[in-house]
Formats: sequence, structure tokens, C-alpha cells
Amino acid sequence: MEDVVRVSELTKVYTMGELRVEALKGVTLSVGSGDFAAIMGSSGSGKSTFMNILGCLDAPTSGDYWLGGEYVRGLSRDALAEIRNRKIGFVFQGFNLLARTSALENVQLPLVYGRTPAARRKERAMEALAMVGLAERADHSSNQLSGGQQQRVAIARALVNDPAIILADEPTGNLDSATSVEIMAIFQKLNRQGITIIMVTHEPDVAAFTKRNIVFRDGMIIADSPVSEPMDAGAMRGKL
Repeated sequence: MEDVVRVSELTKVYTMGELRVEALKGVTLSVGSGDFAAIMGSSGSGKSTFMNILGCLDAPTSGDYWLGGEYVRGLSRDALAEIRNRKIGFVFQGFNLLARTSALENVQLPLVYGRTPAARRKERAMEALAMVGLAERADHSSNQLSGGQQQRVAIARALVNDPAIILADEPTGNLDSATSVEIMAIFQKLNRQGITIIMVTHEPDVAAFTKRNIVFRDGMIIADSPVSEPMDAGAMRGKL
């Protein structure tokens, strides 16, 4: 299995006056193509710092990072922005959609930044909305959609550039249990199609839908284990 993400001996140190905080302490990890991993840990464990580095939103103090076979540590700010747009799809807890803007326009945003021609932007955005079952809601604005529908739009936006990986930060955190299962069913469907997903969650019942659970504590990985029998969100959704 080809590695989509590979990090070696990553450290991150924050200095605030005389205070020195080691957020990451030599993290080494590989995530292969087609994997679906949950990153877990309590507040202050280092999981958010780690995800920010994976998303090229922050730089490590030391260590190495390859994304899709490309060495990204030390790249310029512009180069990192290009990699974020080209190789990473982000899904956030708060959806981060533009208000009073249609689902279609929200999904097209990464393509606008990538200077994709307008006709092709619409075509690709509609394809992504269809993948999450929202093609018929393309013209609805964000405030006309439920929380679950808004998160599906956010997932479509993450997919539209055909990224190497999707990074999801507490994607069910603002959703009720039934809607959370719906979102996990979409992630599982996408993963079965070969899309690599890394997801931060503090909920063990959500992590049970993934293939692999990675637990952080005090800036280090303390557990990394496969999920022997992931829960089937699609089957559960039919019973809710």
C-alpha cells in the first residue's frame, strides 16, 4: 500500500516567554492509500497540532513530512497554500460554508482558487454534490439546509479537487446521533471508493466506524490499532 502521509520524528515546540511547551514529541506515522484513520486523544494531547501540520496549516519544529510522495516541510507559504488546495480536502466541525450562498457555489470555491474554468467548475461541483446525495439541493443556500446537509456540502467541497486525502476535524461534533451516522455512512462510502480519510474525533462510537484508531497523549502516539470489525453506518442508518 502506497503511503499518502508519512511523518518521521515530528516535534512541535511553542515558546511563550520563558514557558516552553512540547506539543509533539517525535511522532512517526504512515497512512496508506485507502486508509480511514481516527485520531483520538484528550484536550492537550497533541492531536490538533498534528492535524494542523498534516493540513499544511502549521510547520513542525523538526522532523520530516511527505504528502502524496512530496516532501512538504520547509516549503514557502505560497507553495503550502498550493498543496492545501491541490492535495487536501478539509471538513470542519462548523461546516465553514458561506452564508446565503448556494451549495453549488460553496462547493466550487476550491476550484475558483485553483483558477479552473467556470464551466468545468460547475460540472465538477455537481459531480461532488451527487457523490454526497445532494445534487437536487445545489441551488439551495446554506441557511436553507439542515446541519447534516450543510456537512454534506462541506464534504462535497472537500472532494471537488480530487485530493490525495481528506482531513476531517470533529465532523460530527455539531450533529445529533442519527445525523452523525448519516455522515459516517458517506465517509465509509467514499472510503470504499478509495479515498483516504484521517478524522479527529473524541467520540469512541464515531471512531468505531473507521478502520484504524490512533491515540495521542502528551504529544506522543500511545496506541495505533486496526478496528477489527468497523461498524457499518449504512446498515445502522436504515434502523434509525
